[in-house]
Amino acid sequence: MSNGYIDIKETDSGTHIHHQKKKTNSFHFKKLVTVIILIIVLIWGSTFLIISIENFSLKLNSLKLQSIQDIGKDFTKYAHPSNKPTNFKGKKPLTKQVYDDHELSPVLKSIQWIKEPSSIYNDKGTYVIKQAEENDEEFKVIIKSIADEDYEKILIESSSFEYDGKTYKVENYKASPDLTKIILQTNVTSSWRHSSYSLYWIADVDNSEIKPIYDTKHKISTVSWSPDSQNIAFVYKNNIFLKNLSQEEIKQVTSDGSKNIFNGKPDWVYEEEVFGTDIVLWWSPNGDKFSFLKSDNTKVPEFIIPFYAQYKYEDYPEIVKLKYPKAGYPNPIVDVVTFDLKENKLIEHQLKSNKIEQENRLITEVVWIGDQLLVKTSNRASDLIEIYLIDDEKSKLIRSLEAKDSWFEITTHTLFVPKNKTLGRKYDGYIDTVVEDGFNHLAYFSPPDDPNYQLLTKGNWEVVNGIAFDYTNNQVYFTSTMKSSIERHIHSVNLLDRSNNGLPYIKDITTKEGYYSSSFSSGARFLFLSDLGPNVPTQRINDLKSNKNVKIIEDNAELKKKLRDYVIPEIKYSTVELRDEESGETFLCNTMETLPLNFDKKKKYPVLFYVYGGPGSQTITKQWSISFSSLVAAELNAIVVTVDGRGTGFNNLNYKLGSKFKFIVRDKLGKYEPLDIISTAKKWVEKSYVDPDRIGVWGWSYGGFLTLKTLETDVEDPVFNYGVAVAPVTKWKLYDSIYTERYLRTPQENPSGYQYGSINNVTNFKHVNKFFIAHGTGDDNVHMQHSLQLLDEFNVEEVENFEMMIFPDSNHGMSYHNGFKVVYDRILNFLHRAFENEFV
Repeated sequence: MSNGYIDIKETDSGTHIHHQKKKTNSFHFKKLVTVIILIIVLIWGSTFLIISIENFSLKLNSLKLQSIQDIGKDFTKYAHPSNKPTNFKGKKPLTKQVYDDHELSPVLKSIQWIKEPSSIYNDKGTYVIKQAEENDEEFKVIIKSIADEDYEKILIESSSFEYDGKTYKVENYKASPDLTKIILQTNVTSSWRHSSYSLYWIADVDNSEIKPIYDTKHKISTVSWSPDSQNIAFVYKNNIFLKNLSQEEIKQVTSDGSKNIFNGKPDWVYEEEVFGTDIVLWWSPNGDKFSFLKSDNTKVPEFIIPFYAQYKYEDYPEIVKLKYPKAGYPNPIVDVVTFDLKENKLIEHQLKSNKIEQENRLITEVVWIGDQLLVKTSNRASDLIEIYLIDDEKSKLIRSLEAKDSWFEITTHTLFVPKNKTLGRKYDGYIDTVVEDGFNHLAYFSPPDDPNYQLLTKGNWEVVNGIAFDYTNNQVYFTSTMKSSIERHIHSVNLLDRSNNGLPYIKDITTKEGYYSSSFSSGARFLFLSDLGPNVPTQRINDLKSNKNVKIIEDNAELKKKLRDYVIPEIKYSTVELRDEESGETFLCNTMETLPLNFDKKKKYPVLFYVYGGPGSQTITKQWSISFSSLVAAELNAIVVTVDGRGTGFNNLNYKLGSKFKFIVRDKLGKYEPLDIISTAKKWVEKSYVDPDRIGVWGWSYGGFLTLKTLETDVEDPVFNYGVAVAPVTKWKLYDSIYTERYLRTPQENPSGYQYGSINNVTNFKHVNKFFIAHGTGDDNVHMQHSLQLLDEFNVEEVENFEMMIFPDSNHGMSYHNGFKVVYDRILNFLHRAFENEFV
């Protein structure tokens, strides 16, 4: 059989038998069987011929007919990656090459404001900035002043220097507060997300002399300037050392540092989940003391990570042992210790609590309030906070707060406000965030040990960050979501104003639609304002006293010029109304739709949902970027939709639901988030321009978990056909204690939450056309163990409709050996095949 017809040949013997033999019953039976077979073959052949002709006439390329109902569809209306638009009226489309080369990425600069003890009242707006050449390889570091436009001094003439015949490349720097010296960082070896090991140097600005802080053979962890510029504290092998620059001597402050004891440097879980930095050391305002965090990891279990592709470990893997507390396991025992430089002694502080046992205590913030030390602590579930004030060796519990059916976020907004009777500040005090009706707001505490406070802001919105204080006029500056949940704006209030029903009047510093980021000079007279969207980002410095824009730092004029030659996907913001399954109440969620190039409402497009959805997170904002969603829309001729459902933060849309929108996921991770993704997807497939047979979902980290949980949950009249999960959490009992227990408590307290919230019903994945998982074997954050245990469960239940990509030695960001580029190549390739219906 070939080409749709049947060629039948009779043999001579067969014909002879036919004419000579009598027709018997056996003969009739055989003839009947032959006829039936011929009919079946003819029908099958004819059907194949008809379908072949129809495929040819409609020019469907690789599109497969999914059912008899597909016959008759006008497939010219269906958008596919292979027939994406090509006519852009002389402009160039966004491509993977343009994306990989960062051709359309904005330039964003950072500055270091210089803070000296006198600058809070005499703020000259002195700052340090890197001035890069076109290739960004060579740069200079320059001091400038807003108050004195003619002042300019070069701190670093070149981005490299020689020492003992060797050349060293400067990778980072930090100027001293008095601007006479600068710390240079070279030879960086990354450790975890924020930490590293490096060689650090001291450069004298006047004579350009450069010397190592320690030596050139041993890398140290981190460094910190004293406020008076006379000392540098640094951490080597988990011990703190102090270098006095005038005497050129190094003093060892601690001696018990080891693989279990961390001094001044956070262990893994405190670096990742609490402080988000490589140093936990805090100088007193006049530099005569510093406090630091001491972590005892003796009881914390070790997690072993093999590295397979490292230099000198090609034959046998390099084994890295990481102190990693998983949910329900022992946490590091943490304490705050102070070193008195004048007395040359260490002071251990006793934080006595009747409610939180030391082994279950978290320390989440440490800040100097004048000569006193304020320390915030919480329990493992983050629903109890205790705040201590330490004066020399005496500690006092000044506030204790409990949360019901919610949790306390970790904040680092506490700001010391010194007394000034002339300006109406009778006592020392501080500004901090407090939870008011479930939202973070500003409050003023004065004196510091008074548990009562004066509320500075209030409403169904949140103070986010960017808190600063002008010591000369009592103005408090902050960033909030008051104008829009997907925007960020800068405001100010007067510390002592009570004229707005007991609250200060709020003044808007930014008024135009946008997403603004702020950085204030030491006295908060000058504002380094980054306008990050919705248009191409710009950066400038404003004088808040004269209310003038005094200096443009970056206008991204080159990027704006380039964009004239490109066509990029359009982004549309909207809201979607969903319904709570239990109460029946409706609520609103923010959504964002990224449209394909030359979008045509008459066509039917595949849709990819991009999700993250972690507690208190936010994916949809009005920040400008050429994101991976933009690339998917351009390259795959697809629509990308994002929704921030229940559990996410900063939602100002639901006055009835209020903060419950976020806190509803307490003890129930993975219950509401996928329901909101599925409900939104079902609303999208009702749109005339959406192909309901090509709907996918993808995410990374928590987004990987939510992707898998969505596919697992989407079994009743399923809407999702495809999924991509990168570095996913699959079992919460395998993730770190501080993050997980904040939302789920311990597995011992909430076993059902851990069982239901994890990926627990793998047979539900069988309805999916195809899904893809990627994970790095060197992931210190979400260990490869998550995906491997899930794969084992897939094997047991014979779930085989997925693909897997392993990235050797890559961490959570897939950063090893080109992994970050390749993982996006693989995602695009998988989605391309999915949207071409290859997996049907």
